[in-house]
Amino acid sequence: MDLSEELQTATWRKATKSASNQGNCLEIAPLSGGRVALRDTEALEKAPFVVSATVWDAFIDGAKKGEFDF
Repeated sequence: MDLSEELQTATWRKATKSASNQGNCLEIAPLSGGRVALRDTEALEKAPFVVSATVWDAFIDGAKKGEFDF
């Protein structure tokens, strides 16, 4: 399956905190090969951003450590 097909059938999810929000959310979808797609619910007409498993793991690790906190 090519990436465009995979994105069309992807199962998107968002953080529980975002679930009650009407829009204004970032959604992710796991893809083959450990890749992860990200999209903004306010801009669904735009193509999702796809990252490798390595990039996703580094981001999650940094987020857990508070590296992106303002």
